[in-house]
Amino acid sequence: MVPVATFQRKTIGVTAVPRALAAAACALAMAACSSDPDRKMLSVVSWGGAYGRAQEMAWFEPFAESTGTEVSIDFFNGGLAQVRTQVNAGNVYWDIVDLDLADAARACDEGLLEVIDVDILAPAPDGTPGIDDYDAGELPECGVGVSYYAGVVAYNRDYYPGDKPETIADFFDLEKFPGRRGMQRNPQPNLERALMGDGVPLDSVYAVLDTPEGLDRAFRKLDTIKDQIVWWEAGAQPPQLLADGEVAMTTSWNGRIFNAQVEENQPFEIMWDGAILSMGQLTIVAGSKNLETALEFLTFATVPENLAGISRYISYGPMRISARQFVGRHVGTGVEMAPHLPTYPDNSKGALRDDWQWWGQHRDEMNELFSAWLAR
Repeated sequence: MVPVATFQRKTIGVTAVPRALAAAACALAMAACSSDPDRKMLSVVSWGGAYGRAQEMAWFEPFAESTGTEVSIDFFNGGLAQVRTQVNAGNVYWDIVDLDLADAARACDEGLLEVIDVDILAPAPDGTPGIDDYDAGELPECGVGVSYYAGVVAYNRDYYPGDKPETIADFFDLEKFPGRRGMQRNPQPNLERALMGDGVPLDSVYAVLDTPEGLDRAFRKLDTIKDQIVWWEAGAQPPQLLADGEVAMTTSWNGRIFNAQVEENQPFEIMWDGAILSMGQLTIVAGSKNLETALEFLTFATVPENLAGISRYISYGPMRISARQFVGRHVGTGVEMAPHLPTYPDNSKGALRDDWQWWGQHRDEMNELFSAWLAR
């Protein structure tokens, strides 16, 4: 069979109903869904936006073209609600889901994900086994690590013609750097930023956050800018808030700001001090109807050269050590990508590594406390 790449993009936000209806329709009329019942199928779920487009170009489309798999792409806003619903109902219609490390670990503990045999990972070019081609602690039981990304603070340099903000403390300094602040409506990683902005050293942030006094300290720091905060929920909003002058500074994903800088020539600057370094995971939903194809895709995407391909489209770095040698230039602009990645030495020296285990244990409690604080 000649490989054919077919994409069915369904932007469904945070509800799975359209896909559920589509799956039911296919169950009732399989011939209408595919003229070839033997064609391999795969449903992948990503975050959309610039990151989703980068994944599509680097992994989804090449996999479909090279294997003849019919790939459908859904987008969501994260979380485990939809995965739980599918698994608990015994009606799994997603195969591959991109999760942050905390959610991946939690879903694994709940039995919502397939356990991944690390033997599927291709060796590094020098023969190093795939499992040894990751930094320590970055390969959980139910996923494979693919990309480093960072939550950062960005500002419009036109808004500050004189002194420029340089540290995370400046984000909380409304006197020296006036203007509204954009923040994601989420406790993670705003609590960490508040403590860093209050002078807590990087290596003590989670130890302090793990105490009642530390939590109070974080919320008190957020109180100092609360009446100047513009809350955002979707990744496309921060650069738009900056461009429209709605905020002077905002938290954002580094890839969103990079794209606004190089593709739209926006006068934005990333402040790497206080960045939160996180790791994206590709996982397989427990009970996937296309398990063999899903495992084949994970093997394909994590080949070092393929893994580095995402850095050609967005400023996220590959997690495999050997893949970093294949990072090149941005497609379309020719910008050398290495200096824009969160793992670049000048960018990572003031960054905090996300403690996914802490958040896996405390997310529900922090969500409740954060909601209560918002309501006050």
